[in-house]
Amino acid sequence: MAALTGKERVMKMFQKEPIDRMPCFSGQGTVTVQAIEKMGTQFSKIHNDAELMAGAALTSARLWDLDGLVIPFDMAAVAEAMGRGVSLYDAAEGIIYPTVPNKWRDLDEISVPEDFMSKGRMPIIDDAFKILKKDAPDLAIGAWVLGPFTFGGQIMELDILLKGLKKKKEQTEAFLSQMTKVTIDLCKHYESLGVDFICVREMGSGTDLLSPRMWKTLIGPNLKLVFDAISVPSINHICGSTDMIIEMMHECGADALSVDQKNNLVETREKVGNDVLLLGNFDPYGTLTTMEDTAEVADVIKKCIDDGVDSVWPGCDIWPDVKKENMETYVQTVKEYGAKASPAVKRI
Repeated sequence: MAALTGKERVMKMFQKEPIDRMPCFSGQGTVTVQAIEKMGTQFSKIHNDAELMAGAALTSARLWDLDGLVIPFDMAAVAEAMGRGVSLYDAAEGIIYPTVPNKWRDLDEISVPEDFMSKGRMPIIDDAFKILKKDAPDLAIGAWVLGPFTFGGQIMELDILLKGLKKKKEQTEAFLSQMTKVTIDLCKHYESLGVDFICVREMGSGTDLLSPRMWKTLIGPNLKLVFDAISVPSINHICGSTDMIIEMMHECGADALSVDQKNNLVETREKVGNDVLLLGNFDPYGTLTTMEDTAEVADVIKKCIDDGVDSVWPGCDIWPDVKKENMETYVQTVKEYGAKASPAVKRI
């Protein structure tokens, strides 16, 4: 039979249908300096131009022979559209991601415009998706959004948000409900653009920061509302320590769970069972940027597979300045060592 396309491989994985090999893709940012150099542009330029954004994602995917791609690359676009401004660092030569310069400092100040999806760089992101749908029909095209709590920390100071949980509990809960609606509206918008999957990144809610009890009452119910509203394949991604909340993460209803290198995959697989799609969990910077020996890179990827993932995912965004040999080893190891069946997905 003919080889599956990247899109077919990824989408069949989400349906837990047999595939030829493990797909190699991510729900986090995957743009590399090699692709940017090939395009003859700069990292600072790809966040504010639809053709450059789409081109950087597609060139990266083609260069490394990935099965999918994801945009946007930075976390500041939605906050910018809500009037918080953005620092794009246009003149920077190196890798500096856009940031939010003017976060709200009090819950009473917050006012979310109803038309935020037409503001700032949001139309640029929309146009980039349209370009990718046209130019990359063989690849799985994904979008990612911040979860309600993490997004709340993008538009207001996180320490104030955390203090509000104790001092202004009802007002803070109402604010997080508002952020949940924003997250749902954004997911629905990306669905209307034809994305193949959505990764919801509630990155700031690991047990490094929040207790399991707080996660159960504050994070879980809002995430469940988000995943109940998504109709395309969805991923619940949380950075940091997740061993104590992994079962609650699963109860939120996403099609797959994504964890970083702090998670004990073997224990997680035992807790959630073999029928749950599990993605993870290597350290992208330590593995692809600083690791000196490609044999060690291969060992890291093999361990993820041996520990029970259905697709090897980086624990966070791949830092763009990867070593060519490390990136090649990562992809090749997934393709070769991932030829065997994973716990939730059989092979053709």
